[in-house]
Amino acid sequence: MKISRPIHPDFLSLLAFKDPDLVYLFKDLREYILDLCPDSNELLYHTHALTAVFSISDKLSDAFCMLPIYTNHLNLGFNKGTLLKDPEKLLTGTGNLIRHINVNEPGDYRNPKVEDLIKEAVDFAKKDMDRPTKSTGKTISKIKKKQY
Repeated sequence: MKISRPIHPDFLSLLAFKDPDLVYLFKDLREYILDLCPDSNELLYHTHALTAVFSISDKLSDAFCMLPIYTNHLNLGFNKGTLLKDPEKLLTGTGNLIRHINVNEPGDYRNPKVEDLIKEAVDFAKKDMDRPTKSTGKTISKIKKKQY
């Protein structure tokens, strides 16, 4: 697997604590999203999950999808998933907006159905955007470093 954009050191240091199989899936899925959306910004968070959020601007409100890594699993989340067309019923969840696809292997996301969902999510985010952005193709860490 090629890496078109290096993983930010803040994120990489926390990724080292995750299961190697989850890390492999994360890296592959991240690469897949960046191949489909090379101009997207990647916003990095560490809250209840270690999460990479992909946005059409530098704002979380303009995000189209996310990759939260939990202790034992990984999801491909869609920030406004309830608003997306999902004829194949790939998306699960019960929130007001967010829906996700459980990721256990590359076949769960490397397929035309998921590609269509990602592209629709990007198009929706662009239409829903407040104002155009000048920030594209960047990785922005929102991870707070511990003070010792």
